[in-house]
Amino acid sequence: MFTINGKVAVITGPSGGIGKGVAMKFAEAGFDIFGVDYADCAELKKEIEGKFGTKVEYMQADLTKTDTALAEKIISSAVKAFGRVDVLINNAGIARRCDAIDYKEEDWNAAITINLTTCFLLSQQAAKQYIKQGNGGKIVSLASMLAFSGGIRVPSYAASKHGIAGITKALCNEWAKHGINVNAVAPGYVDTPMNQAHKDDPQRFKELNERIPFGRWATPEEIAGPILFLCTEEAKYINGYVLAVDGGWLAR
Repeated sequence: MFTINGKVAVITGPSGGIGKGVAMKFAEAGFDIFGVDYADCAELKKEIEGKFGTKVEYMQADLTKTDTALAEKIISSAVKAFGRVDVLINNAGIARRCDAIDYKEEDWNAAITINLTTCFLLSQQAAKQYIKQGNGGKIVSLASMLAFSGGIRVPSYAASKHGIAGITKALCNEWAKHGINVNAVAPGYVDTPMNQAHKDDPQRFKELNERIPFGRWATPEEIAGPILFLCTEEAKYINGYVLAVDGGWLAR
């Protein structure tokens, strides 16, 4: 639907799940990809370059330990590889499940860092690069249905995704004057390894599907499409918004 040639997207967590769906969708649209993941992305690079002909570079990094220095290195590495950055997709995230009463500090810190702090620090460095380039840029972060509710046994995940909604609005307020769009997409239940525990519980899986008007979970590609849209010129007046892509979950 959209063809965008000559632009560069930095995507965190592209090795699987939603992140891979986003990388594939953006590459198909003509973006060159700079991936950041704890896992090796050699196979993703081979697949995308072979299928779409766009370029892929990547670096391995532990985003549960992101600080300003790492964020600077990621954006500068993307610029070194491609000469510019046009889009940042803050996709990488984790969910550590445990009753809140027993939740461990290290699990809290790991989830907050990768889900929220990494998002802010990378957005900050991307914005500096966009301002330097002088022609705006796009930032899309992955929120969740738990940006609107509390969930069960995932306190750090819920807190971080509420934080994504807040930081999206805050950064929009400051950076719109530079032509920077800052938005978020809040997926409903998506068929990815992160949600495997729900699929392995037949009763829980049945209950979840019954609440979704479509009666099924999304594919990663169905989340990637709206993310791509937010990074096109057609969406240039959308800013500071959290877009639910949930199959109707919130309508219930």
